[in-house]
Amino acid sequence: MWPLGQRALYVSCLVYQLLIAMTETASDQGVTNVAGRQPTRTWANTFVLTLVLFAMWLIWSGHYHDMFLMALGLCSCLAVVFLLRRMKIIDEEGVPIQLGIRPFINYMPWLIKEIIRANWDVARRIIHPSLPIRPHMIRVKASQKEDLTRVIFANSITLTPGTVSVNMQKDEILVHTLSSEAAEFDQTGEMDRRVTGLERLP
Repeated sequence: MWPLGQRALYVSCLVYQLLIAMTETASDQGVTNVAGRQPTRTWANTFVLTLVLFAMWLIWSGHYHDMFLMALGLCSCLAVVFLLRRMKIIDEEGVPIQLGIRPFINYMPWLIKEIIRANWDVARRIIHPSLPIRPHMIRVKASQKEDLTRVIFANSITLTPGTVSVNMQKDEILVHTLSSEAAEFDQTGEMDRRVTGLERLP
């Protein structure tokens, strides 16, 4: 006989497969996203999301040896994935596995450095007696061809203290900046070039 934890793990996987089979209906084939394109929903996106959720559960719970508790944790992750599939948001935008590890290697370290630098600059301006703040509204060119990377670009601008993406129209982003230096940095195109580099090669 299998131990209780292993049996619970096996049953949870079996139930999950049955639930997924129930969600695969003919109506799924005609679903389009906000941009009007048919989303790409693959088993790879579902599998990667399940792994990520379960890994996060393991890290936060700290239960690495109790098979029964791990089975319950996996069941909770599978339930979340099941609901997400029912909501039809597990696709190349919701789970962008097509970007690979490039964001973590080529972009995230640079973005963290720029966030720290911008934090220091904003803090310096706040505590400075003359408060050297000169707000600007500028338009920044977005050269990305994919909606996902364009959103990453706009969010990266907002994540950097001192700049906020206000609006996006076609290939331009309206940005509010706290200073002229921040405006000049956004207009150099360095962030735009790095985000464009995350896109899939043709």
